Amino acid sequence: MDLIAHPFTGLVAVVTGGGSGIGAAVTALLRAQGARVGVLDLNPGEPASSLLPVVADVGDRASLESAMAAVAAEFGGIDILVNNAGISAVGGIDTNDDSEWHRVLDINVVGIARATAAALPYLRRSRAAAIVNLSSIAANAGLVQRALYSASKGAVHALTLSTAADLVGLGIRVNCVAPGTVDTPWVARLLARTDDPAGERARLEARQPTGRLVTADEVAGAIAYLASPASGATTGMSLAVDGGMAGLRLPARG
Repeated sequence: MDLIAHPFTGLVAVVTGGGSGIGAAVTALLRAQGARVGVLDLNPGEPASSLLPVVADVGDRASLESAMAAVAAEFGGIDILVNNAGISAVGGIDTNDDSEWHRVLDINVVGIARATAAALPYLRRSRAAAIVNLSSIAANAGLVQRALYSASKGAVHALTLSTAADLVGLGIRVNCVAPGTVDTPWVARLLARTDDPAGERARLEARQPTGRLVTADEVAGAIAYLASPASGATTGMSLAVDGGMAGLRLPARG
């Protein structure tokens, strides 16, 4: 087996929210590169070769513990955890009520803590243990009408660093990926609810220096890079996949 083309041969990955969008792209790439993958999702899809779908809710600790146990029993352990599951929120600081703040933070932040805690007993036994969390450009850039979402992703970034510090002595690497706006069905649904979907999409594309949205496959590639044993010296890092939005300052167009 070519370990360059198949760096995940012999490894088992769990992808939360792996049933669609970025999670589905991650699942497909990891499987293509040799991993066996457990997909944890409310709608995880159908089983296939090297793929175990498990119905699980990141808002329910018992659900996650049961799902991780099922993946480990099927494949013999867990080496990689991709904390991809999350939800969106739109609005300024005074838009969302307390219940919505609690709901989004519970899924986007506490959900990562729950999934990581549930996977940790298995990751401790792995010689190539890695965790990759999904953060966002919103963790580091002030975006309009994204107060709650930005707060949740800023917390994911901080949680990644703290967890990396806690687990580095155990040989468990923890990193995060910070995408810009990604062209997924989720974003398409958000655009469809605006007064001018085409105009809003054009504005999102123009916001990124490359002039286009990020693809789910591009985010999946970054996640696979961080999860790979070839990145064994990388931990406590955030990798931007945002078309240059975080770092570039270009002259105004026109």
